Amino acid sequence: QVQLVESGGGLVQAGGSLRLSCTASGGTFSSFAMAWFRQAPGKEREFVAAISRLSSSTNYAGSVKGRFTISRDNAKNTVYLQMDSLKPEDTAVYYCAADVQKSFLTMTVPEGFDYWGEGTLVTVSS
Repeated sequence: QVQLVESGGGLVQAGGSLRLSCTASGGTFSSFAMAWFRQAPGKEREFVAAISRLSSSTNYAGSVKGRFTISRDNAKNTVYLQMDSLKPEDTAVYYCAADVQKSFLTMTVPEGFDYWGEGTLVTVSS
């Protein structure tokens, strides 16, 4: 069974940076396309960023483009989300998700992912 464990969340002031990590176990990490989603209180889960299996393609939500960077290290079974210039509206629980067969273009939709992590809380104070 594949498990995804996120880490790196915390409290940061607006304008600051955090790096989230998501480490996978129990599967062949390089076979997964990976994505980050987030969910703020009272809101639906929304797409943040995605990366293809061999890092050849990335995709970002418009709200984070230019501020966040997704990357992966297949040797370490880990995907990262570098978050810079954080804003209070970035406050949310951040989840990583993995899928073997999803088309990269459909990675923006939370439905259909094979695996999810438990999430890590990011709080950005103003």
